[in-house]
Amino acid sequence: MPDLPIEAVLPDLKAALRAGPEAVLQAPTGAGKTTRVPLALLGEDWLGDQKIIMLEPRRLAARSAARFMAQQLGEEAGQTVGYRVRMDTQVSRQTRIEVVTEGVLTRMLQDDPALEGVGAVLFDEFHERNLQADLGLALTLQAREIFRPDRGDSESPREEVVSGLRPQLRVLVMSATLDTGPIAELLDAPLLESEGRSYPVEVHYQDRPDSRRDRIEPAVASKVREALDTTEGDVLVFLPGAGEIRRTESRLEDGVPSDVDLYPLFGNLPPEKQDRAIAPSPEGRRKVVLATDIAETSLTIEGVRVVVDSGLRRAPRFDAASGMTRLETVRISQASADQRKGRAGRVAPGVCHRLWTERTHHHLDPHTPPEIENADLAPLALELAPWGTPDPSALRWLDPPPADAYERAQSLLRRLGAVGEDGTITDHGRRMADLGLHPRLAHMLINARALGHGALACDLAALLSERDIFKGQGEAPDVDLRLRLEALQRLRRGERPTPDHARNYVVPYGAVGHVRKVADHWRSKVGVSQQEEGDIEACGLLTAFAYPDRIAQRIEGQSGRFRLRNGQVAELPTPQLLSDTDYLVAAHVDGRRQTNRIFLAAPIDEAEIVDYFGDQVTSTTDVAWDADTQRVRARHRDELGALVLKDGPIEDPDPTAVAEAMVEGVRQEGLDLLPWTDHARQLQRRMQFLHHHLGSDWPDVSDEALLERLEDWLRPHVYDMKRADDLQQLNLPEILRERLTWEQRDRLDALAPTHLTVPSGFDRPLDYSDPETPVLAVRLQELFGQTETPRIAGGHVPVTLHLLSPAQRPVQITQDLEGFWNDTYYDVRKDMRGRYPKHYWPEDPLTATPTHTTKAQMEADT
Repeated sequence: MPDLPIEAVLPDLKAALRAGPEAVLQAPTGAGKTTRVPLALLGEDWLGDQKIIMLEPRRLAARSAARFMAQQLGEEAGQTVGYRVRMDTQVSRQTRIEVVTEGVLTRMLQDDPALEGVGAVLFDEFHERNLQADLGLALTLQAREIFRPDRGDSESPREEVVSGLRPQLRVLVMSATLDTGPIAELLDAPLLESEGRSYPVEVHYQDRPDSRRDRIEPAVASKVREALDTTEGDVLVFLPGAGEIRRTESRLEDGVPSDVDLYPLFGNLPPEKQDRAIAPSPEGRRKVVLATDIAETSLTIEGVRVVVDSGLRRAPRFDAASGMTRLETVRISQASADQRKGRAGRVAPGVCHRLWTERTHHHLDPHTPPEIENADLAPLALELAPWGTPDPSALRWLDPPPADAYERAQSLLRRLGAVGEDGTITDHGRRMADLGLHPRLAHMLINARALGHGALACDLAALLSERDIFKGQGEAPDVDLRLRLEALQRLRRGERPTPDHARNYVVPYGAVGHVRKVADHWRSKVGVSQQEEGDIEACGLLTAFAYPDRIAQRIEGQSGRFRLRNGQVAELPTPQLLSDTDYLVAAHVDGRRQTNRIFLAAPIDEAEIVDYFGDQVTSTTDVAWDADTQRVRARHRDELGALVLKDGPIEDPDPTAVAEAMVEGVRQEGLDLLPWTDHARQLQRRMQFLHHHLGSDWPDVSDEALLERLEDWLRPHVYDMKRADDLQQLNLPEILRERLTWEQRDRLDALAPTHLTVPSGFDRPLDYSDPETPVLAVRLQELFGQTETPRIAGGHVPVTLHLLSPAQRPVQITQDLEGFWNDTYYDVRKDMRGRYPKHYWPEDPLTATPTHTTKAQMEADT
């Protein structure tokens, strides 16, 4: 075994795991923890003949670590040491150490919560705070508490087995840069620290920030050339993603010495190409490895003496409000920068070129935020449901899932039918979880297979879960997913995919081959023929199974602009065939711009939406008053979220709904919309007068009260009416009388008469405009001889007399007629005799004959 710094702490680590079930190990880059610790634990008595499972965050690191450990034992991977990663497994019955990744541990726990035959679970590189690692640790801790608790009195697993008990499960968390205090506190475990082994690394910063904000490739390529000219050894370059790697590689191809080899290194690269990138350079040659943060920890790339660090990484950011995940290019943390720097000092003194200023470095975050804070939590929620713990608070987390994001994840699972309203997993949800795919793609695959589209769904799942196989030629490539399926089918038929310049894309052969490998994996898992092609035109429907919330409808009159089901607007990057399709499903939407951009989509027919998502379509009949046309409009709408599938007039709407809309129209427009004649208004005022004076037994018919109770008194009379003009047919006085009882109708004229007979013998009208007191306007001479003021409402209310001159102008307003005759009349008589000498102004009004005419006419009449 090589002499590594970790050797010094191994005795303490072994002692800690003998004494207790948990430990935390902090060991810097180069200490040897990944490959030395599992081998050192193999001979421990507490392990017996059980296995060690080590969770490694990255597939490349998992394969590399397993092979290295096997090599130390003089074996091949798959014997004592093996690995399980997606689509690649090297284990056997004799395997004692399994290095696993990408949810493999979670699957093991779901299949066997007790982890029978496993003595220890190691979490390597926990500082990366991978979501699967956080989930795996939480499930492991709960499983151990339930199935493998600490018993404290047994000395070996053999003793426990003899007693019929499961041996206790050990848990070891290993980290290079993590602030290990919180994890040690969470586990209540001892913390052990190892010295690292690293040669000095000279760090160079930029003098000033790079003004080229759009692309980093020119600065990176320039720095690589400089490093090749001024230093020895291999160069490791950190870039945020495959796109930047390819562009930097293109810039360097013609600008590096002939003895230098260029190697890309990123997650979706075929394993054989990844292995070539990390293998030692042949004698007399140097290499430049262009890598993502996949090379930040765990991996040892022999010969690296120089690191060129862009200081950037690609981080997924899940927008819980929109349900979309987008990759953002962000600054790395100080801890990541230290990890990257350390790559240059593994074998000899080295140099690290940081393409940012020293001032910027001091403002970087100390540690990389845990993935759980910004991730799509739907996969996590789908794992917790079959675990029987839909509420994550029941588990022990270093950082618990954010409540809002988790609730939205559960909402998606409910929409997909994976869980019930209480979060309990359904049979459909169990089938989804068993697939190990993202819930969206698992739901799609299950539904597609039931419809006979299983082969196409496997291809589509591979396309949607991997990096896009198309590369644009200057601009973004065509978004149509059907084109990508065609490329896969051509490859399956033995044809080489070709570029399509008219639709702005080229097809990297290796990328299509990788996606085909993933698709073939899913075909094998679900039992679909490797040669079956499937109907590409079903692509839109299958994509909608995965992304029902991203069904989109083209905005009327706008080519290339679509409204998503959630109401957001998204557009295609360039004009293309799907620009004018009525409906599509947006599988990849980038929300970094002011308007969302669609980069992967497939068309879907309205009939397919209705047939397969009809249970989610809401049908509404809208019968409402249209103020512009002064009539009732009746329309039927079928809506899928914010999408209006159908909207049209109804020939025979429900009469009750029409009547209610007419009433609402009167409410909006006001009572003046009704046919108010003088007779109708007078009746309203008489009734209101009685309500005011005789109490609530008489109905309140004020305008305010009528508007408030329109449904009670007006709606029965507006059936079969649709327009404002139709209201003129209403007999408003009769409608108002219906508000009275039969007894009140009989008493109405007596209590609130329309006219009063005055001493002159004429009937004069009463004015009820003021509900306090009605007004009787009458010529003064017509009341000669009457001393009492007239009273109505059963004698309760005196009327207000407007005593008029011959010119019909009030000369006195009073409710005390006798007082007027005895006092004021004489002053009025003096004034009136001069103005109206032809009229009768007797000295004694109480004995005078009442009249409505002149003196001459009175004499003529006698």
